[in-house]
Amino acid sequence: MSEAAPIVTIDGPGGAGKGTISRMIAEHMGWHLLDSGALYRLTALSALRNGVAVDDARALSEQAQNLDVVFAVENGAMQILLEGDDVTQAIRSEGVGSAASQVAALPPVREALLQRQRDFRQAPGLVADGRDMGTVVFPDASLKIYLTASAEERARRRLLQLQQAGEDARLSTLLKEIQARDARDMQRAVAPLKPAEDAVELDTTQLDIPEVVERIETLLAERNLV
Repeated sequence: MSEAAPIVTIDGPGGAGKGTISRMIAEHMGWHLLDSGALYRLTALSALRNGVAVDDARALSEQAQNLDVVFAVENGAMQILLEGDDVTQAIRSEGVGSAASQVAALPPVREALLQRQRDFRQAPGLVADGRDMGTVVFPDASLKIYLTASAEERARRRLLQLQQAGEDARLSTLLKEIQARDARDMQRAVAPLKPAEDAVELDTTQLDIPEVVERIETLLAERNLV
């Protein structure tokens, strides 16, 4: 691990646009990308597939430590393999997302994944996407962004994603799930979801993706990271 490698952290609740924005910034900068949420989703999916309860901290910690995971880029898109199986789409389901939120609240699981996340820090730099990247995992990051948006807007975005994928969903149900996940993430005892004290907060409710990317790139330039 290179201690000198600069880091941009992009934290915030689900549906704020962290994943898309992080990928675009990382590609533009030619930096590495860490989707920390994927690690928790992978732990949750592994647990669900192996009959491990999402509140069994000890068993889940062992699952997290021994995940057989490969992150690869296929035709410009991220591909995630779990035990050789392509789970890129499977980990994005609402069921896995809900389980991941519960798994992420368990201190032993967070501890098991902490060093694994920090090992992503390599030259020339890293864009880290998650919920506690700037507060816990990389507190010395060169630039910390906290993206947010109203729960209603995030539910609308998720509904559109599901519809485009040919899946059925109700906006009211998605809104309730997002609000419940926000409450779990913000109220958990360890590494609760919140902006770092030195984070730049961006509300994306009324912003499109190019506008958010432009604002972050301006901040990168101001910090001489571009």
